[in-house]
Amino acid sequence: MKTDMYSRQLLDESDLCQIYLSNPDKEIKNALISADVSFASGLELSNLPHLTKYVEETVSIEEFDNLLQDNWYMPDEYKSLDIARLVLDYCKTDSELQRVGEELIKFQERNMFPLLRYCKYLVDTMRKHNVVWGVGRGSSVASYVLYLIGIHKIDCIHYDISIDEFLK
Repeated sequence: MKTDMYSRQLLDESDLCQIYLSNPDKEIKNALISADVSFASGLELSNLPHLTKYVEETVSIEEFDNLLQDNWYMPDEYKSLDIARLVLDYCKTDSELQRVGEELIKFQERNMFPLLRYCKYLVDTMRKHNVVWGVGRGSSVASYVLYLIGIHKIDCIHYDISIDEFLK
């Protein structure tokens, strides 16, 4: 499948046929259909309201990302959550406070507080429904903030993992 500059998948006629033949009940209402799709039967995309014809965006990748952040499903209590205060309140020692403060500055510089709020919502939802997730992997384990939120179970302060390994 092709993707656009925002990493959204674009389906062509062959992709659509393959999806319908392998799973006719599959929901593809959010699929983007390549502009050059034309069905041999003469069927037009306008006759298929659940499919969306791809239109090239005119915004930067950063603006596109910000638009998507505004559309995440998340209860209002999480959208307005003071995530910085929450993780600072989880700290028990001065070294934890210092590390969290350093990380929060990095998250704020990258406008990632909405992502942290969503991560908190996701973890709370998984815990509520007894969903098991991994202990952590990759550079995310270098974040003490993500450890405090519950994304992973690796205490990077204990293992002396530098914050420089995260958010490079």
